[in-house]
Amino acid sequence: MIHSDKDRIDPLRVPTQVLSTGDRIPVVGLGTFGSDAVTAATVANTVRDAIHFGYRHIDCASVYGNEREIGQVLEELLQGGVVKRRELWITSKVWNDMHDRVIASCKQSLSDLRLDDLDLYLVHWPFPNYHPPHCDVTSRSPDAKPYIHENYMKTWRQMEQLVEMGLVRNIGTSNMTIPKLKLLLRDAVIKPVCNEMELHPHFQQPELFQFCVDHGIQPIGYSPIGSPGRPERDRTAEDTVDVEDPVIVEIARERKIHPAAVCIQWAIQRGQVPIPFSVNHYRQNLEAAISDPLTEEQMRRIAAIDKNCRLIKGQVFLWKDNQSWEDLWDLDGDITPS
Repeated sequence: MIHSDKDRIDPLRVPTQVLSTGDRIPVVGLGTFGSDAVTAATVANTVRDAIHFGYRHIDCASVYGNEREIGQVLEELLQGGVVKRRELWITSKVWNDMHDRVIASCKQSLSDLRLDDLDLYLVHWPFPNYHPPHCDVTSRSPDAKPYIHENYMKTWRQMEQLVEMGLVRNIGTSNMTIPKLKLLLRDAVIKPVCNEMELHPHFQQPELFQFCVDHGIQPIGYSPIGSPGRPERDRTAEDTVDVEDPVIVEIARERKIHPAAVCIQWAIQRGQVPIPFSVNHYRQNLEAAISDPLTEEQMRRIAAIDKNCRLIKGQVFLWKDNQSWEDLWDLDGDITPS
């Protein structure tokens, strides 16, 4: 649905975070990864409606399989004068099987998105392997490989070349850990400006979050409301549901808003950039960015409900049958493959 002027948010009202490069990223983005039931056309139509509504930050990735359809929408809106290119913040990501062909991957995303450059380009995962589509959480890929820092730095050098070539304004990481980021910061010529990571009230990652802040890396949070629409193959019995948490529900009742909006407000006030995806509720997510802030007492109550519940565990990237998903996340501080 196309929004009238009175039914939209002025994008200038949406706050921004200043990155280490001086660029400003809108504090709420529209994610474009949908569940298996959401088609590429549906995602593209949501992007169209969201930009009309006032969104200016769109988070894409080649592996989502919908950049071509999103690109058609972006071209339509740019050529129609609905929005100017520099009013938009467009992110994309290089997928695991293209770590040795980063420049080619980026150029393909640019072609699909019908853009000359990207505002942000991320290494989607630090593991240089491909896994078959639709793997569930018990699957293993025969192509899985561990993180090897020397190999990751070869990938990062190509990321730096993208900046030098003018194809990308900023580069960053995704799904990284403190040990991996320490090595990258030690060896990089161009430092990562962002780390995209799972962040929601039941999985707050306080140590990694603070590490990023302390080193000038902007935390971008995916699954900010707990990813209720994630595919069934990514679900496990121990997962919890943020929007059903009694504290979140009670604060939503106090504020007369949806529990998901509470999660978005908490994320923004904490200092992260949430990138929720919703076909039907994207309006409330942007509205949360310009709403009255949560009180300090409400923020403390949410801080106390962290359950350390990682929803996107990454099991499909494990390279040995007898491994646990925890091995991917350097919980013991050791990144040496074993």
